Amino acid sequence: MKSAVGSAAVLATGGGVLADTAGAAERRRDTSDESLLWYAAPAADWEREALPIGNGALGAMVFGTLASERLQFNEKTLWTGGPGSRDGYDFGNWREARPGALDAVREELDAQGSLGPDAVAAKLGQARRGYGAHQTFGDLHIDMPGAPDTPGATYRRALDLRRGLATVTYTHQQVRHEREFFACHPDGVLVGRLTADRPASVTCTLRYGSPRTDFTVQADGDRMTVRGELADNGLKFEAQLRVVHQGGKRTANADGSITVSGADHVWFALAAGTDYADTYPDYRGDDPHATVTRTVDEAVARGHGALRARHLRDHGDLFGRVALDIRQAAPADIPTDRLLKEYGGGASASDRALEALFFQYGRYLLIASSRPGSLPANLQGVWNNSTTPPWSADYHTNINLQMNYWLAEAAGLPETTAPYDRFVEALRAPGRRTAKEMFGSRGWVVHNETNPYGFTGVHDWSTAFWFPEAAAWLTAQLYEHYRFGGSTDYLRSTAYPAMKEAAEFWLDNLRTDPRDGTLVATPSYSPEHGDFTAGDSMAQQIVHDLLTNTLEAARILGDSAAFRAEVEKTLGKLDPGLRIGSWGQLQEWKADLDDRTDDHRHVSHLYALHPGRQIKPGSKWADAAKVSLTARGDGGTGWSKAWKVNFWARLRDGDHAHRMLSEQLKSSTLPNLWDTHPPFQIDGNFGATSGVVEMLLQSQHDVIEVLPALPASWPDGSVRGLRARGGARLDIKWSGGRATRIVLTASRTRELTVRSGLLSGGEKTFKARAGERYVFD
Repeated sequence: MKSAVGSAAVLATGGGVLADTAGAAERRRDTSDESLLWYAAPAADWEREALPIGNGALGAMVFGTLASERLQFNEKTLWTGGPGSRDGYDFGNWREARPGALDAVREELDAQGSLGPDAVAAKLGQARRGYGAHQTFGDLHIDMPGAPDTPGATYRRALDLRRGLATVTYTHQQVRHEREFFACHPDGVLVGRLTADRPASVTCTLRYGSPRTDFTVQADGDRMTVRGELADNGLKFEAQLRVVHQGGKRTANADGSITVSGADHVWFALAAGTDYADTYPDYRGDDPHATVTRTVDEAVARGHGALRARHLRDHGDLFGRVALDIRQAAPADIPTDRLLKEYGGGASASDRALEALFFQYGRYLLIASSRPGSLPANLQGVWNNSTTPPWSADYHTNINLQMNYWLAEAAGLPETTAPYDRFVEALRAPGRRTAKEMFGSRGWVVHNETNPYGFTGVHDWSTAFWFPEAAAWLTAQLYEHYRFGGSTDYLRSTAYPAMKEAAEFWLDNLRTDPRDGTLVATPSYSPEHGDFTAGDSMAQQIVHDLLTNTLEAARILGDSAAFRAEVEKTLGKLDPGLRIGSWGQLQEWKADLDDRTDDHRHVSHLYALHPGRQIKPGSKWADAAKVSLTARGDGGTGWSKAWKVNFWARLRDGDHAHRMLSEQLKSSTLPNLWDTHPPFQIDGNFGATSGVVEMLLQSQHDVIEVLPALPASWPDGSVRGLRARGGARLDIKWSGGRATRIVLTASRTRELTVRSGLLSGGEKTFKARAGERYVFD
């Protein structure tokens, strides 16, 4: 049946039109190569080899060691620092008044043009106090007496991304042993099960260990309880584990461990929590004991089978929304670490298997580290084995936290943004105080990095302490959630209040540039690079993005005419942060200071290209961005390479985007497929997944562009379940580098424009109706 849109067939849910049976068959044909990591030996190194599971709040790393299995586990709110810290805590706000300090820096910049980072930090920074760090909760060791010393030919350690299951299997003395671990979000527990195919063959001791000494551990019956208070800030924490066995004997030991001997199988549930609450200014809630007890008891009462089934449904609903087929085929006898080592840049089916796996791994990691009811994914997601992790395993807001969520909307995981939304909301109260005390302004602000305790001020690391644009950038994801989903209730209740307050901060803090009369952010600092100036490109582009988004939202919601007029007037005077320099580059600073030999990892002045939408392909600004990006080169740290995947995709150069993905896999990816800065930093995983989506589908300019940057190395394939702004889900099939079938399912009733070489004239605009499916072939 043909519709009024020409070559699109409408396949609706009712009214007698035909069912999309061909599309349904395609959706069932998912490949398995994209969803399994496996290894022929136990993990010897936490960072490089152990495998992650998580339910948002809880995470664990599975080692698969034979004689003593190790599950290093985390609870995301276990943080030192903050209120109650023995070092004191000031939220990063100036401890003494500094009248005129900010204006003095602005005046010096007007007079001199630039200032060194050390000079500005001396005037505006201060030593960080009580900032804290994320803490490992500890290790659950499962000692297995009689296990083999070496893995042997039957050993296999695996992580099934599609089902969210980590498994270890091996045969010893004609008995096949299996361990299975998962993190159940609906029930809030980590679950493990040990089985053997011969009765009475499972004997194990479960014991707890930690690098800290601020806890007690005791065993009573089938329950192990770990309880303590962090020595730094008194934060209370508790974990409970209950052990269930069939056959054999259980013993609670005086050292707090639990031994099960001669069982047919053993399973356990572990719950953990703290008395942290995201409420300013105290950040404390109820003692975790009652909640942890209830959680683990309800899990045990539910039973292992029911827990597993609930986990598989919950995880599978999220993960299974998107499938990628780029004609990948991983040889059955090649483990993932070897697949990575032999990766040749995308020329073979096994190379494509690794690329598809890496794409889906990013989706898996976001599901595992960001679910409603927890903090958002941090620099390491939810996984940390240290009391002093790199960069505190915190929330860097000069790209890293934002980058964690680039994939969420388009890659079919909008629910994972709920912790991010709540975190941004929780920053507003402390951010208002920082805005008032440091800037004397309305609105809210946060700088270069923050923690769960509302750190919105500054520190004194001169090249990474000043970034008041962070709050504006944080709100961009909120507006993206609206642009994809279309809920005006969400826009009104969640996104717009944070956006408006961030806009008010900049309405009060933009200054007239004496060089040309435009409004600029001053002082400004292009992240971790160069000197302080007035109106650096990234600052201007972020503020332009914020004010543009806020004005759009204000019009949608009918906010006051006076406020809309103020934003419009400011946008009219704002320096947009787009200038072309002497060698054709997009300038990083307002003055032409760029060095064509500079290969710094940050390419911050291309924010307007990605994740922003100021720069359109084919424009002179896009050409200048390409010059800058080419000059910076293909090197950099893992997250930097991932950002470049997205940049090149936005420039419609799929081959270069793919080259950056290849570079990331070859030199910035660990054997367990974690991205490395170095060290491990999870934003690179998330950024790479986002980049693959950008190759296949873009919609930032309110046109749904199909295969805008398809690399030559993926000539044939399909993708199912990607989302576009405006309320559409797309399944795409292509052959010979060209789309051959597009299935669009609308979630909103509105006009949509689809652009593809498959369409007559290259583009179709039509009125889509919620719930209807449109087929172009």
